Amino acid sequence: MNKSIRSSTLTRTRLIEAASQVFASLGVQGATTREIARVAGVNEVTLFRHFASKEQLLGAVIKNALALQTEALAYPEAWTQDLKIDLRQYAHLYNTMLEAQEDLIRTFIGEAKRHPEAAKQVIQEAAEPLREKLVAYLESSQKLGTVRVDLAPFPAVDMFTGMLLAGMLCRSAKFNQDSYSCEDYIETCVDIFVRGISTSNSSQCGCKL
Repeated sequence: MNKSIRSSTLTRTRLIEAASQVFASLGVQGATTREIARVAGVNEVTLFRHFASKEQLLGAVIKNALALQTEALAYPEAWTQDLKIDLRQYAHLYNTMLEAQEDLIRTFIGEAKRHPEAAKQVIQEAAEPLREKLVAYLESSQKLGTVRVDLAPFPAVDMFTGMLLAGMLCRSAKFNQDSYSCEDYIETCVDIFVRGISTSNSSQCGCKL
C-alpha cells in the first residue's frame, strides 16, 4: 500500500471513529458533518471527499460496528453445524459488538421515533447483511433436519438478537448485576433458543431436548 492510499485509509478510519462518537453523543439529527470533521481533526471538505452525506457516513459507522460479526459469518464452511456451538459463538460475537457500541445503540433506541426516514433506511440496510447470514444458517439447518421446518427464520433471528440486546441494556444499567453473570445470561439465551428451534430428533443441537 503506497503512502497516499495509506493516508486516505487512516483518514477514513478517523472519520468513522469520530462520527461514531458524535452520533452517540448528539444523535443522528443533532450530529453535523462540521462537528464530525472537527472531532476527526480534518476539514469538512476532506470529509465530503470520503463520504457524500451524513447518511452515508452513518451507514459506514454501523457497518464498522458490525464488522466483527460479519467477518465471522462470511464463510459458511466455518459453521460447525452444531446449533449450540454455532449460536453460542454468534451470541458472544454479537454481545461483544453490543457492549462496544452501547452509547451508539442507546442513542438509536432513544431517537427511534425521531430518525429521519433516510437515516432509518441506512441503519436497516447496514444491519441487514448480518441478519441475513444468520437467517441463511437457520434455513440451511432446516434442510439438514436440525431446525424445525415450521420455524420462521427472520422473526426467530430477531428474537434471539433481541434477547442479547435486552441483556446488555440491563447489565449496563446495573439491573440484576448480582444475580447472574454475563456468561450465565448468554448461555441461558442460547440454551432456550436452541431448545425452541431444534427438531426433537436432532442429534446435533448439543443439548438434551
